[in-house]
Amino acid sequence: MFEAVVMLCLAAGGDTCRDVLLPGYEGGTQAECAARIAAQPPEVPAFSRGSVEGDPRCVSAGPVLDLAEVAPGLWVHEGLIEEPDAENGGDVSNLAIVIGEDSVAVIDSGSARWIGESLWRAIRARTDLPVSHVILTHVHPDHVFGASVLAEAGAEVVGHEGLPRALADREENYLDSLDRLVGAQRMLGTEPPEVTETVTDTAEIDLGGRVLRLDAWPAAHTTVDLTVFDAATGTLLAGDLLFHRHTPALDGSLRGWQAALAELEGQGTHVVPGHGDALLPWPEGGTALKRYLDTLARDTRAAIDAGERLGEAVKHIAESEGDAWALFDAYNPRNATVAFTELEWE
Repeated sequence: MFEAVVMLCLAAGGDTCRDVLLPGYEGGTQAECAARIAAQPPEVPAFSRGSVEGDPRCVSAGPVLDLAEVAPGLWVHEGLIEEPDAENGGDVSNLAIVIGEDSVAVIDSGSARWIGESLWRAIRARTDLPVSHVILTHVHPDHVFGASVLAEAGAEVVGHEGLPRALADREENYLDSLDRLVGAQRMLGTEPPEVTETVTDTAEIDLGGRVLRLDAWPAAHTTVDLTVFDAATGTLLAGDLLFHRHTPALDGSLRGWQAALAELEGQGTHVVPGHGDALLPWPEGGTALKRYLDTLARDTRAAIDAGERLGEAVKHIAESEGDAWALFDAYNPRNATVAFTELEWE
């Protein structure tokens, strides 16, 4: 398989460069790809960072993201349970695609354009149907920054009604951080997504014989969480409202997260978490997270009642959960800080 790319360099004439995919020009041969470029020349994106060098050209297709079919027409990529770094390239969250009779929906898109490109190739390896929607479950960078390449292919970008503002507030800091952690070359071509459809309460997306229900949530894991329910398979795609094995990350409301989990218990029989195994039974798959959040709340309230200062309390809040989760030391102190700040005003 061949595909169209353009060279993008960090600086004009520099040597920190990367071939960036231009979706929709794939061909079985280089000549077929070239003919598609000639028939309809690509509109090269206006990248905010970097300099385009040369014209679009056809090359052998790049890497394809691994996907496992966890239910009929529902495919999941299982991200690594690691912090983003140069070795993993930011591939640290679960992503999914749902294939209907008419089109494909993507749920979350990874930390960088290269992940979105690899996901596009994985989709093209399974179906020729258009990607109609890329659904972003929340604002965190490991879920949103692969979306632009899918939007260039014609997908609507869907998120919580508060997502555009949340992205605008954070995207610059997120991209600077990923440049440092993953590396500027690997991040070349990565742009903040433009959200084109928002969900205030509930919405539906019809992929053709397959309807996805989208639910926007009050503050929980973040302030802009969105879940997807695939009625055809009884599968809840929970985004980061569900963590498995990876220590949860609290960036919204502890009480709101507990309430959201309780309300979600009646949705479906299986769940795709934002981090961890590709598929879990539901609601049993949420038992560990519920226990962690309950422990976080109980220990935080006890510390507040005892008159402890925040700096002292975060050292021991939820410490009993330490052996149950990966990356505990990186995330639990932050969670304790957010929980303390919220609950001290009860």
